[in-house]
Amino acid sequence: MTNHTKVIIIEDNEDLLNGYKFMLSNMDKYLLVGAYTTCEQAFEQIQNLVPKIIIMDIDLPGMSGIEGTKIIKKMLPKCDILMNTVYEKSDLVFQALCAGATGYITKSSGHKEFLEALDEISAGGAPMSANIARLVVNSFQKKNSSPLSEREFEVLQALSDGKSYKTIALNSEISLDTVKFHIKNIYIKLEVNNKEDAIKIAKDNKWV
Repeated sequence: MTNHTKVIIIEDNEDLLNGYKFMLSNMDKYLLVGAYTTCEQAFEQIQNLVPKIIIMDIDLPGMSGIEGTKIIKKMLPKCDILMNTVYEKSDLVFQALCAGATGYITKSSGHKEFLEALDEISAGGAPMSANIARLVVNSFQKKNSSPLSEREFEVLQALSDGKSYKTIALNSEISLDTVKFHIKNIYIKLEVNNKEDAIKIAKDNKWV
């Protein structure tokens, strides 16, 4: 038993939680020592269990997985936390990594990818699904060369794709006024007066 890597899962979707339990129960390398639906439940046991890896959902009832990660890293600095979520949004990826997460994969990843991520994190790596890795790289490239915020990038990309203000608002789950506010800021930052010029600058700089 001493060769097992101890794992805890914090996931509020019971079907998914049971699926992970089943996967891990059939492996010699990993030992599942706890499964919880909230961070608060896990906090009560975590220091006694001393897991090496925690598989953490972001969208949890009560405390979010990102906030939970910050607390767990203070309690167990050597513990590796693998974020496992439906979200492919760069702001959440960066928040998770800044909170102390070691890796970030999406729930759309298959069993093989999930187990490969565990193996990689066990070997000292920082696993990320291909989509997330691309998101991180693109975001770094944009942030390093442009005055625009991440949300402004999303709006400008949508404009370059020919989407209307109303469609952008619906897709981004923000109000029409907020879309107009972002576009105004884009024009100010890029020193233009219309979307055509904004899109041209973005394309010339390979931001979109």
